[in-house]
Amino acid sequence: MKTILIMRHGEATPMQADDAARQLTLVGHQEVSIMARWLKQHYQPDALVVSPYTRAQQTANEVTADIALKFTETCGDITPEGSPQVAADYLETLIALHPECDTWLVVAHMPIVSYLVDQLSVGNMPIFNTGAVALLRYDEINQRSQYLSIHSPNSIEP
Repeated sequence: MKTILIMRHGEATPMQADDAARQLTLVGHQEVSIMARWLKQHYQPDALVVSPYTRAQQTANEVTADIALKFTETCGDITPEGSPQVAADYLETLIALHPECDTWLVVAHMPIVSYLVDQLSVGNMPIFNTGAVALLRYDEINQRSQYLSIHSPNSIEP
């Protein structure tokens, strides 16, 4: 069994013409810091798949700063307008190609994070607050995921 952690980036600056360039706000950095501590206490990601957008890259960099990752990839398929089916298929392919990685962290955006959970665990489509992390267990033999829970910065004990 593998663990898949699907994370929405922290709060970002308001919409602008170049959506990909939006950066985390101070609140966004605080949200990410809370979730980074929580992840390190409960789950030690050893693989990262992250959107190329600045706010997702900033989130991933903060969360994995002190973690020795075995695999990292920036993936253009997990942007806000990306295809959840393509993203799910690609993630499952990466998991199959990297059996040495047990805990996968995916850092992306709404709405694809919600749709991705539903693609992996049909009938489960949580709404992600900024900085939130959904937890799934993945059976790589049967290619089936089970959605377990979602955690957000305001639900984590300090």
